Amino acid sequence: MPPKTIIEPFRIHSVEPLRLTTEAERRDAIRRAGYNLFSLPSRDVLIDLLTDSGTGAMSSEQWAGMQRGDESYAGSPSWFRFEAAVEDLWPLKHVIPTHQGRAAEKILFSVLGGPGKIVPSNTHFDTTRANIEATGAEAVDLVIPEGLDPAAEHPFKGNMDLERLDDLLRKEGDRVPVVFVTITNNSGGGQPVSLENLRGIREVCDRHGKMLFVDACRFAENAWFIRQREPGQGHRSVPEIVRDIASLVDGMTMSAKKDGLANIGGWLATNDDDLAARCRNLLILTEGFPTYGGLAGRDLDAIARGLAEVVDHDYLRYRIRSTEYLGEGLLAAGIPIVRPVGGHAVYIDARTLLPHIPPLQYPGQSLAVALYEAGGIRSCEIGSVMFGRRPDGSEQPAAMELVRLAVPRRAYTQSHIDYVIEVAAEVAEKAEALKGYRIAWEPPALRHFTARFEPL
Repeated sequence: MPPKTIIEPFRIHSVEPLRLTTEAERRDAIRRAGYNLFSLPSRDVLIDLLTDSGTGAMSSEQWAGMQRGDESYAGSPSWFRFEAAVEDLWPLKHVIPTHQGRAAEKILFSVLGGPGKIVPSNTHFDTTRANIEATGAEAVDLVIPEGLDPAAEHPFKGNMDLERLDDLLRKEGDRVPVVFVTITNNSGGGQPVSLENLRGIREVCDRHGKMLFVDACRFAENAWFIRQREPGQGHRSVPEIVRDIASLVDGMTMSAKKDGLANIGGWLATNDDDLAARCRNLLILTEGFPTYGGLAGRDLDAIARGLAEVVDHDYLRYRIRSTEYLGEGLLAAGIPIVRPVGGHAVYIDARTLLPHIPPLQYPGQSLAVALYEAGGIRSCEIGSVMFGRRPDGSEQPAAMELVRLAVPRRAYTQSHIDYVIEVAAEVAEKAEALKGYRIAWEPPALRHFTARFEPL
């Protein structure tokens, strides 16, 4: 009988020391940062769960690959290894490298967006929405109703509502240049999208003559959930499922800082010749030559190796279970979270935990600050700070008020996670004493990155 304990399928090769701070030091640090976790120096953070983007540990094989990275301006061997690794999983006709995912979004929507356009998705993440709206287009979210209920137990809460998509395309089809799907659905709690739903979206797009793109940042985690949860998929390998997804789409954007297991990088890929040509022109203008796209050859090699490692079943079993372990610990402490637990993060339901704080006094920000002050844990508000401001400058509450605890890949041990659970439980016990915040200053877009707050 195999052991029940799922262990890390690796051993530690190099370590980075963490700096322990006092609560008084942390209170002073967050005050100087304007109560914005993004503005904290990382040396003042003990457990950094702000994001899983580019924060993971690379493998010895990835570091070895960086040593053979070729820095030729054009046609580098590193580029061809990168291109082959991408096309092995995503056999799309044109692969266009970028320095990270949002650069791919910027290029794509600079071509496809514009005033009067509409881009539907299950749920757009912050930079995707911002890049769409920066062109004058409108970003529309069409996730299923269960995806907006943190407590709902549904295996694929990232699914798009097919009836609403069909209705939108029937009424406003002339304004829609592309349909977008985020896998997994980051803004909705890291929830996966089923293969059945993706096939349904493809059918709706074909019926209305629309392109289908995926934001594939966490494609391997999404494929693992399909393998684990979707009937008839349990016997298939993750690479097979990924290629099945690829067969349904016309293109993709990708941040290799997530399921590329790299610290930097991304790409845009498409089967459309004309779109690829227009995007490459913008790439040369803003990123670099089409065989490096703003990346060093060593980074291209690191991504190429990371794409082979991220679809390994032993890795994914550990990855999903370790995040689930954090969620189970928080639930056992009576802390409400988005259920079921997502792949890359656990999302605390701040609206339920802090019902006395109105949405526009930012309960998620209050909770995130409290977690840092209590234990040096840096997390990310995903609620009305991130999504409350509308393009016209008005403000309305977000659909959910969440605090994301994003787990960097291969970076923390079980004792680190146990510490996070302990600190979160202590904060939850004093939840009624937490106060709201007001925004003292904000930029015109993506305000959560640089805004400054004041406690009420």
